[in-house]
Amino acid sequence: MENHSDIVKKKLTLSDIELSRQLFGEHNRNLQRIANATDVTIDTRGNTVLIRGDAIAADLAMNLIQQLYGLMKEGYPVYPSDIDYAVSVLSSDDRVQLRDIFLDTVFITSKKRSIAPKSRSQKAYIDAMRQFDIAFGIGPAGTGKTYLAMAMAVAALSKGIVSRIVLTRPAVEAGEALGFLPGDLTEKVDPYLRPLYDALHDMMRFEKVSALMQQGAIEVAPLAFMRGRTLNDAFVILDEAQNTTSEQMKMFLTRIGFNSKAVITGDVTQIDLPATRKSGLVEAQAILQDIEGIQFVFFSKTDVVRHRLVQEIIRAYEDLDAEKRKE
Repeated sequence: MENHSDIVKKKLTLSDIELSRQLFGEHNRNLQRIANATDVTIDTRGNTVLIRGDAIAADLAMNLIQQLYGLMKEGYPVYPSDIDYAVSVLSSDDRVQLRDIFLDTVFITSKKRSIAPKSRSQKAYIDAMRQFDIAFGIGPAGTGKTYLAMAMAVAALSKGIVSRIVLTRPAVEAGEALGFLPGDLTEKVDPYLRPLYDALHDMMRFEKVSALMQQGAIEVAPLAFMRGRTLNDAFVILDEAQNTTSEQMKMFLTRIGFNSKAVITGDVTQIDLPATRKSGLVEAQAILQDIEGIQFVFFSKTDVVRHRLVQEIIRAYEDLDAEKRKE
């Protein structure tokens, strides 16, 4: 039964009527989203918000509305997904300033869409890529590890900080049997590199990507092609690094040359290597954490920025794994 003595009422009047209308959403849908997420009731009278609920929940809802309104005043368009991210961030720490995360624009795509962090871990990851020559992003699918690394790389190339981008990932599913696949070498390895192309084309026009690839300013290649090279003045991304062997990871990390950055991404719960082979990412995590100049950032399912159902799917599989371990 609800204890009415714990119920509080809060009132917040926003100064800009038009911005208030945008924040509230059509038929107050955005406010209803906040109400559902925080377990309060929210009503409006013009540009005044009336919040009713448990004291802690009401404070959270008030904080959310104030900070989202502040973002809109600075020109940030708040989408329903941003509300979900904001709820996640402020639920874990109500002292966080959303503007420090959401307004840290990494890159603006050809479609004029800003790419910026959506969680504290993503913000830490971006800061790590800025401050360290080698950064690791480790965590589940959908946390933005590869996408944000790509955005940082494209931004660095656009600003002339580096002269080329090198994107690579191990073609582990093909093993050493690429020769058995149909087509020339490019056609054989393209299926393994397709996610990298997809992210690139999401940020830059197709013609621009094609031109930069022809010039050699962007290179997308399987990890085996990195052997024997020294990569100077480059932003290098190793994706799906959990599927590197120990030898491959060492080979990759020792390719880094002058004025270069390397970002290594992977999910240690999704290793496709034979059971007899140790993951190079797992080993690197164990032996490199204390080296100055290398930074590790870890993501969890709460950082998933894909469809809401992806978080639920990850949680369901984690529960299944936990049950299997009990057996």
